[in-house]
Amino acid sequence: MTRTNTAGARLRTAAGGANRWVVLVVLCVSLLLVALDATVLHVAVPSVTEDLRPSSTALLWIVDAYPLVCASLLILFGTLGDRVGRRRVLLLGYALFGIASAVAALATVPEVLIGARALLGVGGAMIMPATLSILRAVFPDRRERATAIGIWTAVAAVGAATGPVLGGFLVENYWWGSVFLINIPLMALILPLGRWLLPESKGNADGPWDVLGALMAAAGVLGAVLGVKRLGAGDPPLAAGTAGPLLVGAALLVLFVRRQKRRAHPLIDMRLFSRAAFTTSVGCIVLGMLALVGLELIAVQYLQLILGLSPLETGLRLLPLTFAAMAAGATGSYTLRRLGPRRMVGWGFVLTAAAVLLLVLMGQHDRPLLLTAGFVLLGFGLQTTLFSAYESMLSEAPAESAGGAAAIGETSYQLGAGMGIALLGSVMNAAYAPGLSGLPGVPEAAAKAAANSLGEAYQVADGLGGRAGRALHQAARHAFVNGLHVTLFVSAGLLLLGALMALRLPRVMECAVDPEPVGAQPVGAGPVGGGEPAGRADGAAKVPATREPAETAGSARPRS
Repeated sequence: MTRTNTAGARLRTAAGGANRWVVLVVLCVSLLLVALDATVLHVAVPSVTEDLRPSSTALLWIVDAYPLVCASLLILFGTLGDRVGRRRVLLLGYALFGIASAVAALATVPEVLIGARALLGVGGAMIMPATLSILRAVFPDRRERATAIGIWTAVAAVGAATGPVLGGFLVENYWWGSVFLINIPLMALILPLGRWLLPESKGNADGPWDVLGALMAAAGVLGAVLGVKRLGAGDPPLAAGTAGPLLVGAALLVLFVRRQKRRAHPLIDMRLFSRAAFTTSVGCIVLGMLALVGLELIAVQYLQLILGLSPLETGLRLLPLTFAAMAAGATGSYTLRRLGPRRMVGWGFVLTAAAVLLLVLMGQHDRPLLLTAGFVLLGFGLQTTLFSAYESMLSEAPAESAGGAAAIGETSYQLGAGMGIALLGSVMNAAYAPGLSGLPGVPEAAAKAAANSLGEAYQVADGLGGRAGRALHQAARHAFVNGLHVTLFVSAGLLLLGALMALRLPRVMECAVDPEPVGAQPVGAGPVGGGEPAGRADGAAKVPATREPAETAGSARPRS
């Protein structure tokens, strides 16, 4: 064995020593790139439109191809990683992500950019569940795993919030392709590092991999997410482009669930959903993302169209939310041990609802201190909720099913984001449109066009000019702020519903050291020692962390 291979093998014994934190760094860097790519294109859309001249449909697919493909393939690649090796799937995802980024940056026609965005979605679907399932494998002790997941979720928040700021800077100083080009050198660095440092791990590989089931899940999630996105774009619920994908997606997902229940070796063990902690955690992820993405979308419109901020200034105004999320992730492990999942998730939802109600004080004039305070509370509260929900969901699943569990969590994340845009966007439109009817001097056709969005209302008002144009402009601003307040009240109600849902979570954080899964490849230096009591499906010993004294550095590690 060469010296390089020996060094890499030593570092890959991550579960047995401090080098598992090096593994965490590699996983977080890859997650940061994927999270950045999910939002970095948003501010580049006007430049892409000017350069490539896509049709309205093509522009929609340029934006939506990445999240649609990524969401639909998460279960497929998450469960495939459990069978063939999570590190192998992750490294392939790195390579594909880098190649697709180069194609996207150099695209000269809309069709090429759409294809490249779809390939980025495939790469993202290979990377995201693999990072979380490898994290699950290299941190068998729940206390350390909670710290790692806190860092992981904070990095995801940083990537999503930094995307618009970085994209605005690159577009203003270079060209729109640079938002993709930055991925290439980073992937060129992380691919050999990942191959050298990351440990391989697998789940239980008994029985054949269910190819048909994986395809059914992919098509079902694709239909569901596509239908929800069409609702969020304002399409009628009964329109063929909305109802069709929703119905087909729901039917395929029902068939997928029935198929998994019948199989001796399913892709996803549906018995996970019989566990109250697992099901509640997934529901809290959906609800948390519903509130976050819907509110962020409306907040961006408020900052740009009401306060008149540029895209870069808007991104900077949202940075307090990111910093607060980072703080919540960094302190999440300590908070979880002291409060337990039930109180942490519940009080996180309550804090987020309080932040939303504070933002109701926003009006037509800039109040930077109010916005900063609201965004800080919003970021801290939601990140607290999402961290604890992710940690509880992943810890409830057996180690050999980590890829499938991670895929369920990431799919819930994507569905929650789509539902947030659809639901809160619909509430916003329903409250906004009535404020533009019956304006004196404004033609009915102009008022109807202005009711589509605030941006369109400004264009219609400029076209009318004179007293009618000024009246429409002012009415649109008042109607938008009124709709914003209604939407915030609805969001607060949903968040308080989440606090009630959290009552089904365990009261204390029950720390367990994972046993070596049957048929799994070892991650560390050796199997974790036994002596675990019966009564848990994954065989792990459960110790309430909130009843233990502070652990020493050695006591927090698994026995070998």
